Amino acid sequence: MEKNSKVKGKDGKMKSLVETPNQEKIQEYSFRGRKFEGYVIRKFDKRVTIEFERIKFVKKYERYLKTKTKLHARLPEFLKNEINLGDYIQIMECRPLSKIIHFVAVKKIREADDKMKKKMQEIKQAMGKRK
Repeated sequence: MEKNSKVKGKDGKMKSLVETPNQEKIQEYSFRGRKFEGYVIRKFDKRVTIEFERIKFVKKYERYLKTKTKLHARLPEFLKNEINLGDYIQIMECRPLSKIIHFVAVKKIREADDKMKKKMQEIKQAMGKRK
């Protein structure tokens, strides 16, 4: 179980430290802004890609539109073995870590359900055919 604590940085701002049960500092990230929850659709060595749906109101047509958003997040070492494809996870915004990574995976909310497992298999098959 991970533990979040706050530490005062060099600039005087409070920073969050992600710690493991044996109190090792994994990495220091200054969390800020938004939190998102979504399904892991891709997993790499040090990052994951999550996808979630939003409902947006289109004023002109007075209708609602479903849109999907994909975000990349840094995958800390202690979560690397826990998180798999299809799992529902939470990510938090931090400073830009690279060109596309502006979020960090914080915790795993639940395992992949049957619907997501089927979707992941379809994606894997499609990726295999494309190569």
